[in-house]
Amino acid sequence: MSPTAGGKAYCRGRVKRTFDLTAAFAALVVLAPLLGVISILIRLMSGPPILFRQVRVGKDGRPFRILKFRTMRPEVTGLPITGSGDGRITPIGRLLRKSKLDELPQLLNVLIGDMSVVGPRPELPRYVALYTPERRQVLEVRPGLTDDATLQFRDEERLLGQIPQESREQHYLDRILPRKLDLNLRYIERAGFLRDLSIIIKTARAIGTRGRR
Repeated sequence: MSPTAGGKAYCRGRVKRTFDLTAAFAALVVLAPLLGVISILIRLMSGPPILFRQVRVGKDGRPFRILKFRTMRPEVTGLPITGSGDGRITPIGRLLRKSKLDELPQLLNVLIGDMSVVGPRPELPRYVALYTPERRQVLEVRPGLTDDATLQFRDEERLLGQIPQESREQHYLDRILPRKLDLNLRYIERAGFLRDLSIIIKTARAIGTRGRR
């Protein structure tokens, strides 16, 4: 398939998968020292476990365990979504979330084929169960580390932090998730190699800008 091919065929094709494997492997090699330092800091400041695993829904509706650096206190309960100021988040977790470094272990999800570098962010089964037939089309491609919705809602925790906790999940379902899914469907329709590169560059810039705030 040509790098200029697009749409759903590109999302499910060899060009995208080859890029994912190359990019994820290279990133893990380059970032290995940083990953090691973060792991040590979490262990020293917050104790085990270092990684957080959570079931999400992936390509073709298959569940998988997404990997993140743990940013919450062990054995926490409550809503699966968070807002700024959430008392369950550890001090080191706040730093990792602000910088998006907590997402780096998902490079392993990319390597094993659960995820792509660019694609719709994977959701919890309880939210996917509410998708309309049209919106379930986002499950026809691999979920990703970043996408247009990630960029548009990069301040999602701050936005949710302004909503009373008892209304937070419903606000997410009514206001945020539908917009994300619409952006996801638009991405799938227009997906292509150059578009993926553009999203990756925009994501890197957004993280850099966020880190300087």
